[in-house]
Amino acid sequence: MLPWFQDGKFPLYLAPMARFTDIIFREFCKEQGADVMVTEFVQADALTRDDPKLWETVDFTVAQRPMGVQIFGSNPDSMAAAARMLVDRLQPDFIDINFGCPADRVICMDAGSSMLRNPKKLGMVTGAVVRAVPDTPVTVKIRTGWDDDSIVAKEVGHIVECEGAQALAIHGRTKVQGYRGDANWPVIAEVAEELTIPVVGNGNISSAEDVIRIQQQTNCSGLMIGRAALGYPWIFRDIKHYLKYGVVPEPPSIAERWETIIDYTRKIMARPYREQRHSDLRWMRPKFIALTKGMEGSRRIRGSLGQVNQIEDLERVAQLHIARLAQSESSR
Repeated sequence: MLPWFQDGKFPLYLAPMARFTDIIFREFCKEQGADVMVTEFVQADALTRDDPKLWETVDFTVAQRPMGVQIFGSNPDSMAAAARMLVDRLQPDFIDINFGCPADRVICMDAGSSMLRNPKKLGMVTGAVVRAVPDTPVTVKIRTGWDDDSIVAKEVGHIVECEGAQALAIHGRTKVQGYRGDANWPVIAEVAEELTIPVVGNGNISSAEDVIRIQQQTNCSGLMIGRAALGYPWIFRDIKHYLKYGVVPEPPSIAERWETIIDYTRKIMARPYREQRHSDLRWMRPKFIALTKGMEGSRRIRGSLGQVNQIEDLERVAQLHIARLAQSESSR
């Protein structure tokens, strides 16, 4: 068994999310209590072409271990080759295979959740990766199925277990569902009941109460938190504090949240690939919107975030937002 599941441990994963869970964001989530980290996914074929941008995407620090690198693709040979390259160069704690991404650009490659329509081929890819890196654990992430008429999580779970995968993460929605509606936890629970490898549940987890409920109602061995962590990476701290003491700690102040966002921005822009290209922050606007979601007055500042080009612009947005909220508080 993977060590982070041993001795009654119930790990909280930070879900890998393309364009969001970069090395700096993961670093902060780790500081807040995330137990297991996984990189943003990279395409196996592109990785074998030695694209420097992709190697920066899968970079991680020792402090982030246990750390997995996630790959996607549909060709068993290229997936195996990519896994070997990653193990030789980075020595991750595990290789994770993405069979769950619903993005059209991934589906058109017959990868991600498209593979759920071909469980036999999915098994071939899994087996090829497992055999390619015999000394490194391989895990798999899936969705429940392509659509409501083809829920294949249980079938796929048995296949990847037989092919040697050591854990299975299940996002409780179908490809067609995307991120809409509720996660199908009964399906996740059913798979966790049947498999002997650990099953990690994912979907609609936003509080310690959710964690307790899932622990009580399913045989899941851990949980994966995604979008709830984007706007509030302190969620890991809050959950662990509640599980230990029975109360949720005070949330960070607006000033502290902005300080974290600005520090994060400086660090990500100092990464080698970004530093070599430019200092323009326009590409980070989706990150800013995600990171400020849930803040008091966040809707009002979205327009301002859309105008951010340089770090000084971001600092001005932060100062104005903090001042506006302070003024509103004093007038109450």
